[in-house]
Amino acid sequence: MSDLRPSPEPPQPPGPDDLAGGPCTPEGVGPAGVEPPGAVGSTREAATGEPDRPGRSSPLGRLAATVERLRREVRAAHAEADGRALIELAKGILVERLGCGPAQAARQLAELAEQAGVTPLEFAVDVINQAARDRMSEVTAAFFAATAAGTEAADAAAGQSSAVRLRAAESGALAAQDTQAVAESLLEHALAPLGAEAVAIWALGADGSLTLAGHAGFSSAEAGRWRHVPPGVATVGRRGLAERSGHWIRSLAETGLPSIGQHHHSEGGRVAVAAGTGGRIHGVLEIVWPAPLDTPPAPVVRQIEALAELCAHTLDTGSPDQAHGDVGRPVLPGVTELMDLADGLHDPALVLMPHLDADGDFVDFRIHHVNGRFLDPGGRPRAVINGALLLETYPMAAGHSELFERIERVYATGEPYRAHRMRLTALVDEVPLAAVADINVSRHGGCVLLIWRIEDETARLASLLQHAQRLGRIGGFEENLLTGEITWNGQLYHLYGKPASGAPVPLEDLPAHAHPDDAVTIGRFLRTLLHHRRPASTAFRLQRPDGVTRHIRVAAEPVLDSGGQLYVVRGAYQDISAHHWTEVALAATRVQLAHSEQQASERNRLTLQLQHAIMPPAQAPLEVPGLDLAVRYRPAETQHLVGGDWYDAVVLPSRLVLVCVGDVAGHGIEAATSMVVLRNALRGLAVTGAGPGQLLSWLNMVTHHLTGSVTATAVCGLYDPDRHTLRWARAGHLPPVLVRGGEAEPLPLVKGLLLGAVPEAEYQEHEVQLAVDDTLLMYTDGLIERRDRSVEESLAQMLTTARTVPSTLEQQLDRLLTHSRSDTDDDTCLVGIRVAPC
Repeated sequence: MSDLRPSPEPPQPPGPDDLAGGPCTPEGVGPAGVEPPGAVGSTREAATGEPDRPGRSSPLGRLAATVERLRREVRAAHAEADGRALIELAKGILVERLGCGPAQAARQLAELAEQAGVTPLEFAVDVINQAARDRMSEVTAAFFAATAAGTEAADAAAGQSSAVRLRAAESGALAAQDTQAVAESLLEHALAPLGAEAVAIWALGADGSLTLAGHAGFSSAEAGRWRHVPPGVATVGRRGLAERSGHWIRSLAETGLPSIGQHHHSEGGRVAVAAGTGGRIHGVLEIVWPAPLDTPPAPVVRQIEALAELCAHTLDTGSPDQAHGDVGRPVLPGVTELMDLADGLHDPALVLMPHLDADGDFVDFRIHHVNGRFLDPGGRPRAVINGALLLETYPMAAGHSELFERIERVYATGEPYRAHRMRLTALVDEVPLAAVADINVSRHGGCVLLIWRIEDETARLASLLQHAQRLGRIGGFEENLLTGEITWNGQLYHLYGKPASGAPVPLEDLPAHAHPDDAVTIGRFLRTLLHHRRPASTAFRLQRPDGVTRHIRVAAEPVLDSGGQLYVVRGAYQDISAHHWTEVALAATRVQLAHSEQQASERNRLTLQLQHAIMPPAQAPLEVPGLDLAVRYRPAETQHLVGGDWYDAVVLPSRLVLVCVGDVAGHGIEAATSMVVLRNALRGLAVTGAGPGQLLSWLNMVTHHLTGSVTATAVCGLYDPDRHTLRWARAGHLPPVLVRGGEAEPLPLVKGLLLGAVPEAEYQEHEVQLAVDDTLLMYTDGLIERRDRSVEESLAQMLTTARTVPSTLEQQLDRLLTHSRSDTDDDTCLVGIRVAPC
């Protein structure tokens, strides 16, 4: 903290034992009532920081000088009064310790101060700290120990030691008539030397509101705007209430919290510390710094906590509402009124009073009153509970339930606490007894009212059963066969559509309220239950008076007396209408699904038969001199994925050999029929003697106009056995692969759009010269396509497999199908030609 100003280490005066080491003799005793130098008054220059400026000859200047002089005299008088009070207190301590008179104590104080080299006021404060051993003296000693280096310069600048400032602040606060004077004294004597420039003291109301009880460093207009903060409004002061160690803010602008003086000190640091004493929080001390606040040392934190405790004593004895002129607010009830209030409650209640130790610190609550409705969880009488300490009576309250901490928090802040179904544990004869209760804790003046309502397990289970019956649409009944008395619950009246005031229906009259078709079923149920005396159940259709028919399941059991005679029947009805109609819908769905499956299976069977009829897995070899030709067709593994892949190999009238493969987009009967159309159309067009490019142009027109807007890919080739050449063209299909001399490479990728995409298209041709033992492969994408790889990667793997050339073409095609890594479950066509020696 850059603005915190350290104080010097105080001189070590002789202890009380040293002071009592010899009798007080007249020798060396100075005059009584010695005034402490530097503590009574100061010069104009020391008070204002400005030298006297003569020449103020104008009336206005003389008036200003007079006002300034009077202000200095008032400040000097205040300082002199505070110093006199401390010196007189120190004299009283010396009188008690040394057993001498006031005059001798005054002379002894002056001599000891002169020997120690300090002022009488500073020495008086040291004597008070040694004798008091209170919070203020502990804070002062810790502050000196932590800030010993550099304290002399800080004290010289401030004109007083830190010990004097703290005791002066305490003296001023105790002598103040109201909290406003306390705030001014704290800022002047204790906080301003630490770099603070404003302070606010907030009083905590019973409803959780904050009232500005005192302030210093703020304008009157700003204080008026912040006179009252309603409950629940998040401010810096309220954050201080929530944190036991105080709320330290580096810069107010970084938090966005509203607070007094936020427009004049927005970038400065803030500290809000709860002001409490005896376990009860009375308000908050809020301190303002002009600049951002770094993390303060621990002694400074304890010093501010001591100042907050000093404010708590002031708030405890004063009334901020009266200080601000508030009248008409309701007076909080006293102990007697609170006891009367507890006796008028229908729930168990305790009136708790805070129990303090010898030092005035809160340690426990005493059970001051127990109302007549109180039931101890352990079954102990009220006389044992009344007057005992809370933790002694209920030690488990400090356990996992945290009940004691909640009560302590309510007493400290005044904020009520409520909990639903809190688990309480009472220790009776070292045996833990658990119970579940609703808790309500509130503070009334200096007392706490604790109300708990032990949960009735029987009522809770009855409520749970009632909700379960409602959700399950279940109604219970009991019928006494001897007296004719019938008991229904409310849900059963609702199932029958009868008002709660209506007469219940006996079991023997059940057929009259059921559908006629269920009479046999109900009769069997009644015979089993009433005559065979065995539990029974059945389902029937209930016809209600409002014309609604409900599907009901009834289950009942007989109750026999000691003589084995049937006298009571009890059971339950359940509305299963929703379940019944769900079963009906499921049955209809199963029938429809079975019919659809049968239709789909028949459709796939016909499609597969059509495909196999046109595209057999293998084809009889063609009789072409100098040419070996083989084909393979592998259908899809899943029948409903019957596709449109096709191939053809035929010798044309011109002795040229037509070799082609194709793939129609899609699956099913539409793809299969389109494949038949394209295959037959290409075979018919080929007899015209046109080249492969022209054939694909005509086939594109057929695909676009005559096949229902399908699309397809194809590769078409014409092999000349005499010249060993192949002219080929492609329509969006992968090019053929040439295997020659242990190498396999695809043919050049000529231009060609897929079939059916546009009405008219031209296709580029390419011619390749084949040699003896060359192998040419045409295939569809089902041979190489994979979901996790690109087409280029899959093609490279197929080329690696094709480089191995078996002795026969049939073996080579089978090897390609065996080593295929395709995972699309698509059908595959593969056509191979190999040039053989003539």
